[in-house]
Amino acid sequence: MAVTIKDVALHAQVSRSAVSRTFTDGASVSDKMRKKVEKSSDLLGYRPNLLARSLTTNRTKLIGLISNNYKNPFFFEIFDLFTRGLQDIGLRPLLVNLTNDEDPKACAELLAQYSVDAVIFMGSELHAGFSTAIRQKDIPVVHSFGRPADDVQVHTISVDDKQCGQVAAQTLLKLGYKSVGFIGGGSTMQVINDRLIGFETEIAKHPDIKFCKHFAGTHSFVAGRNTMQKILEKPHADAYFFSDDILSIGAISAIQDAGLSVPNDIGVIGMNNMEMAGWNNISLTTIHQPTAQIVSSTIELVEAIMEDQERHPETRLFSCMLVERSTLRSNPKN
Repeated sequence: MAVTIKDVALHAQVSRSAVSRTFTDGASVSDKMRKKVEKSSDLLGYRPNLLARSLTTNRTKLIGLISNNYKNPFFFEIFDLFTRGLQDIGLRPLLVNLTNDEDPKACAELLAQYSVDAVIFMGSELHAGFSTAIRQKDIPVVHSFGRPADDVQVHTISVDDKQCGQVAAQTLLKLGYKSVGFIGGGSTMQVINDRLIGFETEIAKHPDIKFCKHFAGTHSFVAGRNTMQKILEKPHADAYFFSDDILSIGAISAIQDAGLSVPNDIGVIGMNNMEMAGWNNISLTTIHQPTAQIVSSTIELVEAIMEDQERHPETRLFSCMLVERSTLRSNPKN
């Protein structure tokens, strides 16, 4: 039979309210009383019922962790950081998949039924219907690792995607590439377009540089491979900037299967610097975004808006940096 608050109170010879206050964050209880209650709880094997406590505190400490990109290994790295970071401060992640044809309103209803305290959306594109539905439930939202459409008013924390495109372009120009291309995921994604704008704007400063762009439709190994196979059927650029590392890795496999060399025949630069990019057999030159810093900043903002849901939506953008490995030529070509 489960040990109850009443059992602990009797054993510790204190009131039931004293036991309840001991296990309620922020409640007033003396150190002497806390130690007495905790000692009895340990001896009896008592564990507070978190769901029952949420009825009195009006807080479940559940945080909806939503994504629509479960095919990209980079997001599993992000999941790991988020789940550990939330758990470290006593919050509990509730994972929800918003991929493909999932109804955003049904997803919002599910989160409301679980009484989540806030929602973190991880991904390039925040569905306007989901954003509207979740805000109608009075649940605060933070969009992490992406940028919503201009008419979607939510808190946003991400890397400066235009700067990422600029750094990629500057890198290729510095290495002397005369024909360059951009390969992105979906052409309607705001994040992808920002990376393209940054890249194309920088290339446009050099009229002698040939430029082309392609879209793979999504961020996956297969999409990157298939897109590069089609490109190789015709004359191609000397180097490509990919909007995501996993696209780059798929493209490299297609280039190598075609009997060509990376970087001798085609240069490749990725985006994100996910763990796989550093594997010895890949060694991808890429644009690094400060993943751990973005995650910790998102969690910090979630804590803040849980206390003040009227907080005005804000945007935090982090700078990127180049990580040089082996998929671009090492010296400028004359």
